[in-house]
Amino acid sequence: MNPAQAFIDARDFLFAHRTDYDTAYRDFRWPALDRFNWALDYFDPMARGNHAPALHIVNEGGDEIRLSFAQMSERSARVANHLRALKVARGERILLMLPNRVELWETMLAAMKLGAIVLPATTQLAPADLRDRIALGGVQHVIVDAADTPKFDGIDVPGLRIAVGGAQNGWLAFETAYEASPEFVPDAETNANDPYLLYFTSGTTSKPKLVAHTHQSYPVGHLSTMYWIGLQPGDVHWNISSPGWAKHAWSCFFAPWNARACVFIHNFSRFDAARTLDVLVEHDITTLCAPPTVWRMLVQEPLASYAVKLREIVGAGEPLNPEVVERVQAAWGVPIRDGYGQTETTAQIANTPGQRLVPGSMGRPLPGYRVALLDPDGHPAEEGEIALALDPPPLALMTGYADNPKATENAMRGGFYRTSDVAARGADGYYIYVGRADDVFKSSDYRLSPFELESVLIEHEAIAEAAVVPSPDPLRLSVPKAFVTLRHGYSIGPELAKSVFAFSRERLAPYKRIRRLEFAELPKTISGKIRRVDLRRQEVARTQDGVRGEFEFWEEDFPELRQTSKAD
Repeated sequence: MNPAQAFIDARDFLFAHRTDYDTAYRDFRWPALDRFNWALDYFDPMARGNHAPALHIVNEGGDEIRLSFAQMSERSARVANHLRALKVARGERILLMLPNRVELWETMLAAMKLGAIVLPATTQLAPADLRDRIALGGVQHVIVDAADTPKFDGIDVPGLRIAVGGAQNGWLAFETAYEASPEFVPDAETNANDPYLLYFTSGTTSKPKLVAHTHQSYPVGHLSTMYWIGLQPGDVHWNISSPGWAKHAWSCFFAPWNARACVFIHNFSRFDAARTLDVLVEHDITTLCAPPTVWRMLVQEPLASYAVKLREIVGAGEPLNPEVVERVQAAWGVPIRDGYGQTETTAQIANTPGQRLVPGSMGRPLPGYRVALLDPDGHPAEEGEIALALDPPPLALMTGYADNPKATENAMRGGFYRTSDVAARGADGYYIYVGRADDVFKSSDYRLSPFELESVLIEHEAIAEAAVVPSPDPLRLSVPKAFVTLRHGYSIGPELAKSVFAFSRERLAPYKRIRRLEFAELPKTISGKIRRVDLRRQEVARTQDGVRGEFEFWEEDFPELRQTSKAD
């Protein structure tokens, strides 16, 4: 029997119940796999003689490349043979640091065929980051864009240095791979649980950890992501995401190719909302995934004037505020369906096609996931830490944090994988995201979710981004303080601060409203996620020193706003 048949059967079941959530969730089972290599057992047979487009890349200058499934199969076989000739062996680790160019997809497939392990890395990494990651990840070989080779000067790389896009001094040219044979024969079978991917976490609350995935946990596990997005064969799917992060593998690799859809990429040096909308129309994009920051920029444009052909649109990375969802639906008649997952997993919870949307909700558990909410003592709760049952674990869950048994044991204690994210479950079974466990805080004995407050603040016309943290207070223990960045055209000053405080009063309950405000640049991870942990530490230190920030304002600075009530 074809080792991929169980995988294909599971996928086809989800296709058949694309808009029937109840049946899909109740009856879906992860395929039982023993030996399995997604590239050899699924992709190559699917690609044989298949001239449908698999990858379509459009660059900023207008030049483009479009490759079929058959071409991607052949090109990746040549790369695999070339790497084998260079003595890259099964189980060896390759740091892959490329922008959105064809060689990225070829190498991902080639490494899988070889049984090598890939450590994807963003091109934004600095030399110090690379030195740490090469050491922590036990990297033997590096494959990087020619423009980034200077970052490796002085860094010890035990094995090969391969440059993509032009020969470099001391580096091998990737392009010689195309001279290798297009027929690849594996040297051994691949166990479904063999390691394939090592991803660094984004590090929003701690130093990055190395997440270990196998030949089944991501290739097969992203059936849940495929189901969430609603992908179908022949779709043209655009996921606005940077290489090097797990979300890129989610929706620029596994989910669309599991569905036999075309991966579309538009490369740009600087995001332009109007140009993005033009591209959606020009290239007949049918499914789109974008982070909240992109959606908030897109809704500033006249969406209804763009004749998009979108059937499914989703948001990921951080939860979306309801106002953005409403504006997109009003313009295009298509809802943005929010979803939730992590580097450690695939999509876990989401709003799926054809289902009722609950404003502000990230949806319901996806097929293959059994989700629990646990209180701090590990007991079931209606609001608590999102946790996944481990009896048995979902096929899509990481095997653990590589070379970090203590972190793995802590994450997988008491029969559950703990996500460190907090959610609330409604009576209808829909989940509302509350925030990172470390970010939720108390004020006057009320538990406050930074995300909820931030979602309100970014609806203010002047605010581009916001991060809310607790500010120590002698009366209330802490009060909500917002750090905000402004949209173009707005200036920092007391009048704007007063406007934001008034806005907060109008839209938030008294115990939730913003009491302190600071205009500032927000600290972020390399992947663009806000590091509230840095702001919390900064706020504690500043409060102890008894000083305010240069551009900080307090609600009491504006006595005309105050209302006489117990809540004040």
